[in-house]
Amino acid sequence: MTNGSVFGVLTLPQIDATGSEPPERDSFWSRIAQQLADAIGQGQYTPGERLPSEHALAEQFGVNRHTIRRSLAHLGQRGLVRSTQGRGTFVEAFAVDLALGKRTRHRHSLAQAGVRGGLQILQSRHVLALADQAQALKVGVGSPLLCLQVLGEGAGQPLHVSERYFPLPRFAGLADAVGRSGSITEAFAQHGVSDYQRQESRISARMPSPEVATLLRQVNTRPVLLVSSVNVDPEGVPIEFALAWFAGDRVTLTVKNDEL
Repeated sequence: MTNGSVFGVLTLPQIDATGSEPPERDSFWSRIAQQLADAIGQGQYTPGERLPSEHALAEQFGVNRHTIRRSLAHLGQRGLVRSTQGRGTFVEAFAVDLALGKRTRHRHSLAQAGVRGGLQILQSRHVLALADQAQALKVGVGSPLLCLQVLGEGAGQPLHVSERYFPLPRFAGLADAVGRSGSITEAFAQHGVSDYQRQESRISARMPSPEVATLLRQVNTRPVLLVSSVNVDPEGVPIEFALAWFAGDRVTLTVKNDEL
């Protein structure tokens, strides 16, 4: 990586009439941290690569080293970089920080992380609801469901593979809509669901099956993050039950408490 700027111009934070700085999310160090996170997510800094020194970054952004140090510390808390005494700051093997909130959307989460990506349907089939699926979707055991196996990608890398269940006949044809748009949100809109919320998310660490490990391009001895979730429509009716396996070395999951 050259030491030329890849970030563009950063505007100094404004001070209001009382002399107060803006909220923390708009502070100078957080803006620098976000620009560095975007650069990492876009592959401008690759896993294992050393970032420019604090001195070089301070000169690049026109700030003091303390501001840069705070930005790098924030990226370290997010799991995007690691700092080694005497050696510098390096990009971690995983570099995508995805948010889980009330309105979790794959594309939106990627966009916030500065990464492009989408969803790809690997398999579509009709199944009969098992006990856990029926309980989550509030349907009877044995009710017909649409099951989609979906691969979520970002920056050309597989980030998660999921099994998603939708009640039938309400969502008949959803697979074709997802295939055309690459978005479950857009597919829902085509089926009359203009908005939906995540009712719950449960996160646990698991060892992947050989199939999941292959799809995520990782060894099956490396743990994955399993997220079980239920989405509901504006009337509170469950419309989706999903099990998603996230690549543990490429993804960190941030739960947005203010949205839950």
